[in-house]
Amino acid sequence: MLIDSHCHLDRLDLSRYPGGLHQALDEARAHQVGRFLCISISLEAYPAMRELIEPEPDVSVSVGVHPTDEVPQEPTVEAILAHTDDPRVVAIGETGLDYYYVKETAEQEIQRSRFATHIEAARACHKPLIVHTRDAREDTLALLREGHAEEPGGILHCFTETWEMARAALDLGFYISFSGIVTFRNAEALREVARKVPSDRILIETDSPYLAPVPKRGKPNEPAYVRFVAESLAETRGEPVEELIAASTENFFRLFPSTRESYRITA
Repeated sequence: MLIDSHCHLDRLDLSRYPGGLHQALDEARAHQVGRFLCISISLEAYPAMRELIEPEPDVSVSVGVHPTDEVPQEPTVEAILAHTDDPRVVAIGETGLDYYYVKETAEQEIQRSRFATHIEAARACHKPLIVHTRDAREDTLALLREGHAEEPGGILHCFTETWEMARAALDLGFYISFSGIVTFRNAEALREVARKVPSDRILIETDSPYLAPVPKRGKPNEPAYVRFVAESLAETRGEPVEELIAASTENFFRLFPSTRESYRITA
């Protein structure tokens, strides 16, 4: 069974699916995708996202605010925790730092403060963090260490950074998740990182509807395409694809143990 450990189901283009999200997920299920983690990027949009996935028992969710999301009010620990008693909520985020377009110190400080809030919330509710990091390696690691993020642990999702950063995150107990970027022709440096990540810390994702993998690059991404990520990673690491799938699935269940139980109930 495959697991898409990071997707934005509320942002999928469902125009080719008359049956809506359920039909789109059924297509993924037909390709052996058995669980989905739908990622929040906005507290304002969260209620609609949560309502959307309610009929799908194999979908879990996170709650949080993306580092670049423009918000009417900065999220508080209390505002995040207000959603975490829901058993479908298994993670905090997507949070982190993204300096790619943000160069002003004041704007970066807002991101750092928001990230620290999410780390505090994750520690308070004992749920792992979903971390987005781009062009902010040192600050991301510093805040994870300062906030004792090793306590809830989590994932560096859609990883595109260096082995040094991956190793530092692994030392904090984090998992490393690879997206369709690992299939891109110009991603050899990332594939070199993927070869070094231990099999008990690797995850796979689509980040759909973004970053469709080869051979679907340039098209809207979908959870069904997580198999292409698995196949590319397995080839890169020189291991059978079924071993890579089994390892990544077990890793997901280890990080989010409640999803293992709900899988047994719904399988």
